[in-house]
Amino acid sequence: MRQKAMKVLAVVAAASAVAAGSAVTANSQPQHGSHGDHGSREIRNVIYLLGDGMGRTHVTAGRERFYGAQGKVSMERLPYTGAVATYAVEKGSDQPALVTDSASAATAWASGVKTYNAAIGVDSYEKRRVTLMEQAKAAGFATGNVSTAEITDATPAAQFSHALLRGCQGPTYSDAACLPKNADGSYEKAPADKTLITPIAEQIARNGTADVVLGGGLARFEPDDQQALQKQGYQVLGSFGDPKLPAQTAASQKVATKADLDKARGKKVVGLFNRGNLTVEQAKAALPADAPQKQEPTLAEMARKSIDLLDGRSKKGFFLQVEGAQIDKRSHANDAAQTLAEVKAFDDAVKAATDFAKRDGHTLVVVTADHECAGFNIIEKGTYTNAESVAPPANTDAGNPANNSLPSRATSGAKDPARSTGIANGTGAGDAKNFAPATFRTPDDPKGVKDGSPEASLWLTYLSGNHTGADVPIFAYGPGAGRFAASQLNTDLYGKMYGSLFGRAPRG
Repeated sequence: MRQKAMKVLAVVAAASAVAAGSAVTANSQPQHGSHGDHGSREIRNVIYLLGDGMGRTHVTAGRERFYGAQGKVSMERLPYTGAVATYAVEKGSDQPALVTDSASAATAWASGVKTYNAAIGVDSYEKRRVTLMEQAKAAGFATGNVSTAEITDATPAAQFSHALLRGCQGPTYSDAACLPKNADGSYEKAPADKTLITPIAEQIARNGTADVVLGGGLARFEPDDQQALQKQGYQVLGSFGDPKLPAQTAASQKVATKADLDKARGKKVVGLFNRGNLTVEQAKAALPADAPQKQEPTLAEMARKSIDLLDGRSKKGFFLQVEGAQIDKRSHANDAAQTLAEVKAFDDAVKAATDFAKRDGHTLVVVTADHECAGFNIIEKGTYTNAESVAPPANTDAGNPANNSLPSRATSGAKDPARSTGIANGTGAGDAKNFAPATFRTPDDPKGVKDGSPEASLWLTYLSGNHTGADVPIFAYGPGAGRFAASQLNTDLYGKMYGSLFGRAPRG
């Protein structure tokens, strides 16, 4: 399967480049007063930053935790704000699915189409759709893709791969990971376009869509992937393994390090700093100085380095996507402390991008999220939520089965010990079922107030352990940023970023 897929990818990559190139050269007269030459075009670069799972409350809580009620995180300092609706659609239709996953959301802004949850770079009818990064690359822009997740994970994958299922990451093919199931439980027939069932790692290593690739996921790749990258001129940091060994393990592969990244100078660079996702910042800070995870770069460091590598590489400019993935992953676990720390780490990357944009003057910065995760809430000090109760609140209106809005107990009522540990994360912090309020001091609190105490002013809780359908915030800075100050669909972001890069609306 691997050798066959490689041959298919070579053909498909070439066809994709031609298709992408034609898509961006047709009707090439600039519009709205922009100019075709690099020297006079207002927007040369687009940096698109995603806080995975980051809802409006995540941003607010991050502000209050680190800067106080009257402070601002860096993304809130950007001059244009709006909202993004994130729903997906059901497979094989246009019927809305109100709660999206990262794959569907990323396909929406990367390709401009609504699709089913778990789809990467295909529409709801399993038809391959060109991505903005593919179009930018074909048009001569430098391109980059950065994430604190495995680089084969849904959000980064949707810019430079196409798969029927997001789980088809690699290193090897399996029907279970790569083929959707029919209603009777059998697997669908393999599509004519074999790229759609080619492991994402294999696609990334051969299609050359991103010039700079930084993140995690080394275990998804094999030695032949490194060889394929090096043949295309990539500087590969670390090692994808020994081609003489039948299986690639932690012993045979070498993760890249921050020191490797600091020294990187190639026009094309791939750096994978963990065999899985990168280490959560709060956990990394608690490790001893000689721990291998201490050698991982932060998201802000990867953002700055990727900008440095991409800036000036092309007369056209560059397109860069940067994902803070761990906001979502720690929200799934209902871990408020690490969620807040990851919001801060992501916001540091926003500042790095914005600092460059301010110096450059021709860079658009867009900051948003794929979806909200877990119903993150700031609750009144001294209270806790219905989600912690031993049983759901009673229906207060028998005539309306949807109405469960009034609690059936006082705030001093019994809590479910399996889901609640009281006012602090405490001993249940590592349990995904922990819905208890977590309390944090803020800069506004009196001296001596500690995290986890009832005196701390910031009380946080979750409503679920999964995604929600809430709209997410969007912030923008730079030339053309005003067009993002709206209530919009996530598919609209594709067209707006396309217009920013190419000076016109996409065809179709």
